[in-house]
Amino acid sequence: MLAPVIKTAAQQHPEVEFTIISRKQTADIWSDLPVNIHFFGADLKGRHQGTKGLKTLLNDIDYRSFDAVADMHSVLRSWYMDFLWFSAGIKVCRIDKGRKAKRWLTSNLNHNKRQLKTTIQRYVDVLNSLGISTTLPLPEISDGEGVGIAPFAAQRGKIYPLEKMEDLVQRLSNDHKIYLFGGGKSEITLLESWAAKYNNVTCVAGKYSLKKELEIIQGLKAMICMDSANMHLASLVGTRVISIWGATDPKAGFLGWGQSPEDCIYQNLPCRPCSIFGNKKCKFGDYRCLNIDIDAILQRLSLK
Repeated sequence: MLAPVIKTAAQQHPEVEFTIISRKQTADIWSDLPVNIHFFGADLKGRHQGTKGLKTLLNDIDYRSFDAVADMHSVLRSWYMDFLWFSAGIKVCRIDKGRKAKRWLTSNLNHNKRQLKTTIQRYVDVLNSLGISTTLPLPEISDGEGVGIAPFAAQRGKIYPLEKMEDLVQRLSNDHKIYLFGGGKSEITLLESWAAKYNNVTCVAGKYSLKKELEIIQGLKAMICMDSANMHLASLVGTRVISIWGATDPKAGFLGWGQSPEDCIYQNLPCRPCSIFGNKKCKFGDYRCLNIDIDAILQRLSLK
């Protein structure tokens, strides 16, 4: 979600040099960007691990050379780095994640669940606080061929029942070329079994670099996925997303950049959203919020 914000800011302010400090695994997201954006990959499981490692990281980037810092993460790790920057006399602006409002959104006492400020806008607010005025236009959504399907997410409360998802793959494969995206080894094994079982289905997961996956996603007609990283990767390259929401809700502000709220599929249940990140167990034990009819997904895909 941060990439389009920084890309736009760099284009609108060519006189400013931006340095992105993030996990080294995200390097492909920061490729093919304006020349005034520089990427530094942090090795948080090696050289830059722990408090001592963070000090090494700051020295590696010559942290005293910066004019200002935009903390777009606001967690313990970045707070520690913020303190050292602040102690060096460097201005630091930190994202307001709206944690209190998000807790209220998931409260059973809240019967008027309104849309919260988007994470994208919160990023823009940080830059504006640093005097880097940024106006973020909506991306143009491309119309390619084939349908991507990413069935998994980090938390159980965000995953559409896999037996239903397989049924969706089978039905869509009759008329579309299907590309399956996933993550872990066990997930890839399942996706490969679907690809072997049905015609017109290809498992992309685990075969390509992130950069290559982004190229494939960019060529799709649409991506069907959960509230997950794949939603944001599709948004990054201007691909339409049909997103399925269970325990979480787009009102929390995490909808992909430029995606239509009309393409968000969820049930209007009084118990949801019960979690901002989908990491709470269902109090009923059955994750009824994910009992969504396949036809609702097929119908939304056909509407454009």
